Amino acid sequence: MMSDTANTNSQRNLAETIDHLVARFIAKHEVYRGDHVLEVSPDQIIDFCKVLRDEENFEMLIDETAVDFWPQEKPRFHVVYQFRSISRNEILSARAPLDGNEPEIASLTSVYPNADWYERELWDLMGIRFGGHPDLRRILMPHDWVGHPLRKDYPLGYEEPQFTFNYERIQAKKLNPKE
Repeated sequence: MMSDTANTNSQRNLAETIDHLVARFIAKHEVYRGDHVLEVSPDQIIDFCKVLRDEENFEMLIDETAVDFWPQEKPRFHVVYQFRSISRNEILSARAPLDGNEPEIASLTSVYPNADWYERELWDLMGIRFGGHPDLRRILMPHDWVGHPLRKDYPLGYEEPQFTFNYERIQAKKLNPKE
């Protein structure tokens, strides 16, 4: 377990890192439930990650995902990255906003090679293109699938979920309802 002094030093180091990154990349800093998130311009993401890895010792990309804010178009998506510094025992998140229905951002595979699979999944399910990716193709859906099923505007073709307020209506439509 970390002592109070070590914990204070770790927090001070993270605060200094955040101040450095905010000043260098004109990033927005937010804290939500103790987690630090920096919003970075998409055209700076590669430089941001190189500084994070090489100068600030965040050796590991631990997650890369996306959020769809549809019907909002500017920005419609945020690509969300989580980085870990093993040597400093710290985690830092970053977000890059992307506009429109054909979003594209640079691939992180040259900085963090494990971004390969995360980015293929994001392309497959969210339709976010990663420029410079070595093998951007579907990873979960069949290769001939049309569309990106995790987008909020993707057409759903399923039966309506059953809740207490619509129980009778749903049961009446079923062929063989069971108690």
